[in-house]
Amino acid sequence: MNKDSKIYLAGHNGLVGSAIYKALIEKGYSNIVTRSSKELDLTDLAATESFFESEKPEYVFLAAAKVGGIMANNTYRADFIYQNMLIQNNVVGMSHKYHVKKLLFLGSSCIYPKNAPQPITEDSLLTSELEYTNEPYAIAKIAGIKLIESFNIQYGTNFLAVMPTNLYGHNDNYDLEKSHVLPAMIRKMYLARLLEKNDLNAIRENLGESGLDDHNLELALNKYGIARSGDKVTLSLWGTGKPMREFMHSTDMAAACVYVMENINFSDLSIGMAEIRNTHLNVSTGSDLSIKDLALLIKAHIGFEGEIEFDATKPDGTMRKLMSPDKLAKLGWMYSIKLEDGLKTVIDDYIAGQHA
Repeated sequence: MNKDSKIYLAGHNGLVGSAIYKALIEKGYSNIVTRSSKELDLTDLAATESFFESEKPEYVFLAAAKVGGIMANNTYRADFIYQNMLIQNNVVGMSHKYHVKKLLFLGSSCIYPKNAPQPITEDSLLTSELEYTNEPYAIAKIAGIKLIESFNIQYGTNFLAVMPTNLYGHNDNYDLEKSHVLPAMIRKMYLARLLEKNDLNAIRENLGESGLDDHNLELALNKYGIARSGDKVTLSLWGTGKPMREFMHSTDMAAACVYVMENINFSDLSIGMAEIRNTHLNVSTGSDLSIKDLALLIKAHIGFEGEIEFDATKPDGTMRKLMSPDKLAKLGWMYSIKLEDGLKTVIDDYIAGQHA
């Protein structure tokens, strides 16, 4: 990519997209095209084609997707598979039709089988069954991988795919029902700390429930596993706390995406293959921790002094999905932000935002 190349960044308002935008600007790229979902509905083929026809981007980062945590994935199963496949099909199809030089598709670690050998390599794809709660989303992302792979094989396009591990960072989604585990845990822990301090007005402001009296406010907190008995506050989290998870800061993910676009081509990934498959790249740290240990880290940063309980009647999801970063490391890229450092930064940012 040249510094003045026209780059279309789909999903620029999201966690990863906003980090990619920042990374591109910092590296001197000056011709970045963006559209919000209200300005351009990528599930609408006609609207997508009209955009590509008028803008004719040379490079595309496809970070737009319908995403969510375990509750959202299991609840909105049809939405997750249908909308994500529409977005992928439309953007990839139009990228081919309007001669995009290179496209980067962002997938998810949930593409891998629930019992894949650890750490998970790219060759584990489609070797056994997926984890049930996010199966529709995973299938959509697998379809995206195979879509770009097939365009490359049939039409000679230069489309690439990266599979991020669990991400966190600035501009994350802190919705109590639809967010991923780490931001949801930060917000719940923060609310539990406010209850501990009996700062009910701050809780009302955080929840957007200015009209609730004290009793109903605490009932609202109960819905999210936050309860008070006397002077003791308890936070109940889904599952057993035993699943192991890997987390990467969105700044690192953005750096990886820009690196791949600048330095790697499909031919680098498929050379010598008798059957071209699994050309996607894991983007990961290669280290993980238990959900319980994550909760304890967040608890320490926020200063919550109450008890953390785990509700084993709720699903754990996949017990472990540590991804191997070796393939991308051999191509020259490694992460740099340690979880403890990144976690402190995002927690401080979130709390500061509540007092702004």
